[in-house]
Amino acid sequence: MLILAGLGNPGAKYEKNRHNIGFMAMDAIARRWSFGPERSSFQGLIRAGAIPTPGGEVKAILLKPQTFMNESGRSVGEAMRFYKAEPPDVTVFYDELDLAPGRFRMKAGGGAAGHNGIRSIIAHIGPHFRRARMGIGHPGHKDRVMGHVLSDFHKVDQAWLAALCDACADALPILAAGEDERYQGEVMRLAPAEKLDTRKAGREAAP
Repeated sequence: MLILAGLGNPGAKYEKNRHNIGFMAMDAIARRWSFGPERSSFQGLIRAGAIPTPGGEVKAILLKPQTFMNESGRSVGEAMRFYKAEPPDVTVFYDELDLAPGRFRMKAGGGAAGHNGIRSIIAHIGPHFRRARMGIGHPGHKDRVMGHVLSDFHKVDQAWLAALCDACADALPILAAGEDERYQGEVMRLAPAEKLDTRKAGREAAP
C-alpha cells in the first residue's frame, strides 16, 4: 500500500494558502486517477484508489491530515500502522520555502528543515519517508515566513500552481514504481519553472 499524504490546514480559512499546496496536490491526483470518494479516517480525509505501473496496479490512499499542520504526524502515523506500511511506503507532498515557486524536488530521509508538519511526521514515524517538496519561494526574511505560508497564492501564481499539481498527478505512475529521481525529472519536464535564489528574490520583492 502506497500512502500519499498532502500537508495543509483544515477549513475554508486556509484552503487557498501556500501552506496547503499538499492538499491541492492530493486533489489533483484524485481527479487524474479517479480515486474513490473522500471520507474521514485516521484523523484526516482519505481517498482510496490504484495507480497503473509497468509492473501492475499499485494500491494507494491519499491522505489529507485534519489535525492542523503541526500535528500532521498523528494522522500519517495512524494510517501507516493500520496498513502495516513502512516509512518508505509514505510520500509526503508539502510546501518548500527553499525552492523557487513551481520548482519540485524529491528527497528521502533527512531532517525537517524548519517545517513543522515534517517535524511532526518524523516524531511519529521516523525520518525515512519520501518527501515531494513543492516550491513556494521564500519571503526573504525569517520574520515574514509565517505570514507568507499562511497567505493565499496570488492570482499570478495560479498558472504555475495548477501546472505543478497536475504534473505531480500525471507523472505519478513513475513514483508508484519507486523511481523517485525519474519522477522528479518528469514533473519538472511537464511543469518547468525557473530556478531562482528564493531568499534573494523575496528580499527584492519586499516593500
